Amino acid sequence: MGRLFGTDGVRGVANTELTCEMAIQIGRAAAMVLTDSRNRHPKVLIGKDTRMSSDMLENAFAAGLCSVGANVVKLGVIPTPAVAYLVGKYKADAGVMISASHNPCEFNGIKIFSGDGYKLPDALEEQIEAIVLDHAAVPQCPIGGDVGTITTAENAVEDYVDHVKHTVPFALQGMKIALDCANGSASRTAERLFTELGAECHMLFDKPDGVNINNGCGSTHMENLIAYVKEHDLDAGLAFDGDADRCLAVDENGNFVDGDFMMAICAADMKSRGKLAKDTVVGTIMTNMGFGRFCKENGIHFEATKVGDRYVLEEMLLEKYNFGGEQSGHIIFLDFATTGDGQLTAAQLLSIMRRREAKLSNLASLMTRFPQVMINVTVTPDGKLHFYTDSEVKRVIEEETKKLGERGRIVVRPSGTEPLLRVMVEGEDEGEINAVAQKIADVVRERLA
Repeated sequence: MGRLFGTDGVRGVANTELTCEMAIQIGRAAAMVLTDSRNRHPKVLIGKDTRMSSDMLENAFAAGLCSVGANVVKLGVIPTPAVAYLVGKYKADAGVMISASHNPCEFNGIKIFSGDGYKLPDALEEQIEAIVLDHAAVPQCPIGGDVGTITTAENAVEDYVDHVKHTVPFALQGMKIALDCANGSASRTAERLFTELGAECHMLFDKPDGVNINNGCGSTHMENLIAYVKEHDLDAGLAFDGDADRCLAVDENGNFVDGDFMMAICAADMKSRGKLAKDTVVGTIMTNMGFGRFCKENGIHFEATKVGDRYVLEEMLLEKYNFGGEQSGHIIFLDFATTGDGQLTAAQLLSIMRRREAKLSNLASLMTRFPQVMINVTVTPDGKLHFYTDSEVKRVIEEETKKLGERGRIVVRPSGTEPLLRVMVEGEDEGEINAVAQKIADVVRERLA
C-alpha cells in the first residue's frame, strides 16, 4: 500500500498525483485527527506559496475541512514558518501550508502543523493516511449551520514580520544586502522585513507569476545571487526557497555560505553569550565533516540525526536543545520558532555581523569545509525500494567505505520527496571522492534506474 507522507508532508505533481480529490480527503482526515471532538467548529489556518496550483489545492483542502465542520482562516501567500507561528498567535487548532518548497512549479504539497505549531509526528501522519487510504474511519458530514466557514486573516503578513523583527536585538542600519526570494513566499515578506530592520535591500526574483517559482533562482540556484553581490559591492546576499523555510548565503566576496557555515557562526555566537542549550548543536548525517571538527575545537557537542529537519527538531525537543539544522539551510532557532525559518535565520546572521562589525567572510572562516560530492541518480519507484536489498549496491558501498577509511565517509539515501537516490561522498581528497561517488552512482544507475 502506497503512503501519502514523505519526509516533509504530502508532495507530488499537482492535478495528477496530488489531486483536488486527494486534498479534500486529506483535509477531512486531518480535521478528524487533529481537533478535539468536543470542539464543534475547530479553527484551521491555511497558507500557500506562489505556484499556480496553490489556489486550486488551497480551495480543495478548505472545502474538505469545511465539510466536516472546521472553520478555515486563509492566510494568503505566506512563508511556511509563518503558518507555524500564526497557529499559536491566532489560537488555531491546526495549520496547513500548500507548497512544494524548492521543487519546480508543477509540483505541489501539503504540510500540516498541529495546534502547537510543530510538524506532525509519524504517528499522526499514519492516522491521516489510514483514514484516506484504508478508510479506517468515516468522516461525519454535518448539514445546515454546522458546516464550516471560510474567512481571511488580513494582517497575517504584518503579524509574521513583526514576530521576526522582535527576534533581532540589533538594527541593520548601514548594511547593504541582496535578497533572492525564489519568486516564492518570501516575495511577500522579505523586502518589508529587512527594510524595516534598517538594511538597504536589493531585491531579486521577487515577482512571482505562478510558474517561475524556483526557476533558476532561490537557494537551489545561487549563481545569480553570487554574481549580483560581487557586482554591486554588497555586504551579503541571502537566498530563500519557494516557501522560505530555508536560507543560504553569499559573503561580500561572492563566496557561498551554506547551512553548515551559518550554523557554525550562529552556534559560536550563541555559546559565547550563554544562549546555546547544553552547548549542543543538532545536525544530520549530511552535515559536513568540517562542522564536526569545528565543534570539537570550540567545545560544542554535535548530535547527528537522519536527514530531514523534522528529525532534527525531534532530537531537539527530546533532549531540550535549542539550535540545529541542515546544510540545505533549514535552521531551527527553537527559542523563536517551531520550524526552520529562512528569514529568521537571515536576520540572526545579519544581526551577528552588525553587532560584531564583522564581514561575513571573516565569520565563516571559523570552519573549514571538507570537499563533498553529491550525485543525484534518478531511479524507478521499485528501484527506490530495492536500494535497501540490492546486493551489488550494498557491496560497492561497503568496498568503497573500507577504502576511504578515516579519510572520508559515504552516505547513500533515497530522497524523501523526489524519485532520486542521493550519493554523497566526503573526504580530504577531492579527486578521490569524485571517483568514489561516480563509481557508486554508476552501479546504482545500472541496478535501480
